[in-house]
Parts: sequence; C-alpha cells; structure tokens
Amino acid sequence: MEERKFIGVWKGELAIKEFVKKSFGMGKISTVKIEYTPVGESIIISTHKPGLIIGKRGERISELTEVLKKKFKMDNPHIDINEIRKPELDAQLVADEIAMSLERFGAGRYKAVGYKMLARIKDAGALGAEIRISGKIPSDRARTARFAFGYLKKTGDSAKIVDRAQASAKDKKGIVGIKVAILAGDAKVHDKFEVDKVMMDKVEENSEFEKSEIEKKVEKKASKKKKSEKVEGEK
Repeated sequence: MEERKFIGVWKGELAIKEFVKKSFGMGKISTVKIEYTPVGESIIISTHKPGLIIGKRGERISELTEVLKKKFKMDNPHIDINEIRKPELDAQLVADEIAMSLERFGAGRYKAVGYKMLARIKDAGALGAEIRISGKIPSDRARTARFAFGYLKKTGDSAKIVDRAQASAKDKKGIVGIKVAILAGDAKVHDKFEVDKVMMDKVEENSEFEKSEIEKKVEKKASKKKKSEKVEGEK
C-alpha cells in the first residue's frame, strides 16, 4: 500500500511538471521542482525568461496558481522563479533549443546546429560539453552524430556535477533524439588542480634537493673509486 502511495505522488508530480512546461512552451523552462512545506506546496521554476513566466503584473503566475488549485487539487501552491543567467550552460535549455532548430530547419542541418550550439557553450565558459543527435539524419538508417570539446567526466563522483538532459524533435522521417552533457566553468571538479606560483616554488625546491642528493651520490662514488684505485696501486 505504501508503495502505491509513493507511486501516486510521483505520478502526480510528473503530471504537474509536464503541465507547467507545456503551458509555457518548449525552450522556456529548464526544470520544475516541487517542495512540500507546512504552509503549502512550493513550485520552483528555473527559467532564463522570468518576465515571460511572470507576465504583466504577475498575471500568468496568478493564472497558473488557479489552474494548479483546480486541476491538480493543490491546497496552497506558491510559485518561485529561479532565473538562469547563462542558458548556454543549462543542458535542458540547450537540448530544447537544438530540438526546436531541427524541427524548424530540418534534420539535414544537424551538423550546422550541433557545431553552432557547441561554439556557444564553449564561449559561455564551459569546461567541456557533449551533444549527441540520434535518428535518421538525414539517411534512411538511424545513426548518431557526436559533437564534443574539452573535459567531461563520465564515471565516478565527478560525473555527478555534469549537467545532463535530453529532448526529442519531430522530423518527416521520424523522431530525432538529442542528448546534452555540460560541465560548467565554475563546477568544482574533485581531481582538478591549478599550477600556481606556490606549487612552482615547491617543485623547484624539490628539484634542487634531488639535484644536490644526486651530486652527493656521484661524489661519493667518485671518492670510493679513487680510494680503490689508490689501494690497487700500492699493491
């Protein structure tokens, strides 16, 4: 019984998220999160166009709140807007934009769309990114095109900080799938280190120490060799 309740809650949350995204259209919203508080439900919408979501004098927010109350039986939904400053570093927004471009210009333009978007991600300051476009592009047989640059972790704990998303575009020959992975420039990578002046000083100090140790060993061997030669000469 408990499992059914959890599944019911998850299905309800998924329906709300899909409804909110469809209400504003593809490419406008990245993620929708739902948090439950003692006062009511908090719905956090991440978008790079907060003005479009809010509307004039908050009209669209008010309309969405009323719909959530009536259609999804929410007691007191409170909508918060999380503004995305750099949409080029948000994987979901990038995937949605690629899907819209393919639907507009056709799947045959997948190379131009992929390289153009990759350049925008790079210019935005990402450490690395990968775009995969799969489908009949434009051949009769399905295949996958990959566009990538930079550093991108795929396994281990560091892979968790990579932002991943997927979308789909409708083409004449069928559905085209898009997968995007982005490692933002300000992401804290566990195995990343910077070579600064302090580190260089330590390296030089260690190299000088190793050099002096090698010289001492060489001198020691030379002195031993001289002593042995002297002893043999006396014999």
